[in-house]
Amino acid sequence: MQKLAGWILRMTGWTITHDMPQGIPRAVIIMAPHTSGWDFVWGRLGFASKGIKANIVIKKEFFFFPLGLLLKYLGAIPIDRGLSTGTIKKITSMINRSDEFFLLITPEGTRKLVKRWKKGFYFIAQQADVPIILGFLDYKNKTGGLGKVIYPSGNYEKDMEEIEAFYKTKQAKYPEHFNLSPQNLDSLPEG
Repeated sequence: MQKLAGWILRMTGWTITHDMPQGIPRAVIIMAPHTSGWDFVWGRLGFASKGIKANIVIKKEFFFFPLGLLLKYLGAIPIDRGLSTGTIKKITSMINRSDEFFLLITPEGTRKLVKRWKKGFYFIAQQADVPIILGFLDYKNKTGGLGKVIYPSGNYEKDMEEIEAFYKTKQAKYPEHFNLSPQNLDSLPEG
């Protein structure tokens, strides 16, 4: 699968420019920008081309037969979005019980334009005492990969400034749907 994924990426003009940072067996990986269903396709191919198994969280409603079997094979973890209080604890526990575990999260939470990113990725990394790896897709340059590593300091606003600085140079497939800064955009839904 690794060679096939790499071949598909090359044939479509995509390049994975950054590999998994060495010496990190467990982490939360955030992927941004996330404005298209294609992000999943290119991201999955990128991970497969590098031999990285990443788990993703998906709302439990998608786990019906036969789609649920495919999602579990791809490393999907069903979550009940209505019970967010237990989600962080459940995922933190999964990370802590594993020798190697990479949790992939799109902090925008949707492909639509939102006011602000969801904070769960940060709190999961902080509580599990693992780093946050900044994953990206840049449609302008057709590149993707895993970039900067951030260890949560506990100061969310300060750490988000560093995260925002990284993503400012990345172009979404639909740039008008990508809101990096938690601006006060009253007409937008919450993230």
